[in-house]
Amino acid sequence: QLYCQMDGRFPHHHPDPTVEANLRDLQSTVQTKGLDLGIAFDGDADRLGVVDNTGRIIWGDMLMVLFATHILQFHPGATFISEVKGSMNLYREIEKRGGRPIMWKTGHSLIKAKMREEGALLAGEMSGHMFFADRYFGYDDALYAACRLLEIVAGSAQSLSEMLSDIPPTVVTPEIRVQCDDDKKFAVVDRIKQHLQRTHTVIDIDGARVLFPNGWGLVRASNTQDLLVLRFEASDEE
Repeated sequence: QLYCQMDGRFPHHHPDPTVEANLRDLQSTVQTKGLDLGIAFDGDADRLGVVDNTGRIIWGDMLMVLFATHILQFHPGATFISEVKGSMNLYREIEKRGGRPIMWKTGHSLIKAKMREEGALLAGEMSGHMFFADRYFGYDDALYAACRLLEIVAGSAQSLSEMLSDIPPTVVTPEIRVQCDDDKKFAVVDRIKQHLQRTHTVIDIDGARVLFPNGWGLVRASNTQDLLVLRFEASDEE
């Protein structure tokens, strides 16, 4: 266990598993001790971060693929919900494995409402919120999600890194956060959408996810902060 003593001064780092720097000690411990995986929780334990046996971070969208693959063994054709920030591999892989993926808006209240509407067995966000309706109550309990992950790893002859090794690699940025005043952020996103949809397919469920031949780019206004959130993914570095 690392840093389990409560201390509101956060002497080691803030309890946010979406920030890569906050996982460095966990990565190092997993590698040094030859562990099977590492799990990090946020402050109120509704989000989790995961490090595989090689010390690589598994972000929320790839965790979704792991969980969905396991659920589909018992519920073929099940529905899964994630957000506009998710990797193209998330949606491709769930569909390839016989599931029905739905891209939806970011935000736990919006996701939970969509889960009920669609009868989804699982939803998840890049931030590490995992909402299990399969064998659970449909809300984001990171302790429960961690137990489900341990169940998968314990029941497999493969290591955690091997479970995702058949997914084609992509180059993807973390979330990029750009300050933008609250009274301007939605207008900025709308102008980008209007401009780019003349030449590209734009998914506008939540912001503008612009599709390119080898990837996509996203700009959306944060619901809670004076920020634009950007993310980009492509099949190669170039």
